[in-house]
Amino acid sequence: METGSVNSFISKGIATITFGHPQSNSLPGLILNKLAEEIQLIGANSEVTVIVLKSLGTKSFCAGASFDELVAISDYETGLEFFSGFAKVINACRKSKQLIIGRVQGKAVGGGVGIAASVDYCFATKNADIKLSELAVGIGPFVVGPAVARKIGEAAMSELAINATAWRSAEWAMKKGLYAEVYDSIELMDEAVEGLAQRLSLSNPEAMSELKNIFWKGTANWDELLIERARISGRLVLSEYTRNAIQAFKSK
Repeated sequence: METGSVNSFISKGIATITFGHPQSNSLPGLILNKLAEEIQLIGANSEVTVIVLKSLGTKSFCAGASFDELVAISDYETGLEFFSGFAKVINACRKSKQLIIGRVQGKAVGGGVGIAASVDYCFATKNADIKLSELAVGIGPFVVGPAVARKIGEAAMSELAINATAWRSAEWAMKKGLYAEVYDSIELMDEAVEGLAQRLSLSNPEAMSELKNIFWKGTANWDELLIERARISGRLVLSEYTRNAIQAFKSK
């Protein structure tokens, strides 16, 4: 667990994929790649009719990119590879033929917001505030931007991206369409997650797959688009401004 984990299990057609990291469920490159691979693997399993995507613990859902890994990036190729990990996770969610239910128990930052935006139906608790903090450290939500904008619209995504140090409440996120339902406790949320997952597990897989194709219409170019966005982040992360900003952020 010191380097993070990705695990899954399948029960009665429901696959549960869980990721975690001791630093507030942040996402180093290794975890990003493992998570993308697990979603792809589960998505190809004909015995799975619905997927639940969640993180470990009762506090943060996902702190986004690993700052330790960001400051260690020393060349463009490494930066591109790291940010491409977010593209892989988003595209794995997009291409999965099963509907994906998200479970967000706490705060989501940066890439965590991108993951919440990439599932097909997202549950959250009242503590699941969101923030796109990338601009505050000299980068920008370039890779996750299309996924977030697809869910909440360009205006709301721009609001998050520009005012990068401000938290938005779970209620705000629900009103904008990121979260479908918000609950007062993890227990109540989990009951709702389980209930929907069980109902979907009994639904027609072909019908759900066709629905998903409709929901994601217009994203066929994302394999190329998100990598182009990763190129921007891979270049910016090497700038002196960004490196200083990340170090300052880490020292807080």
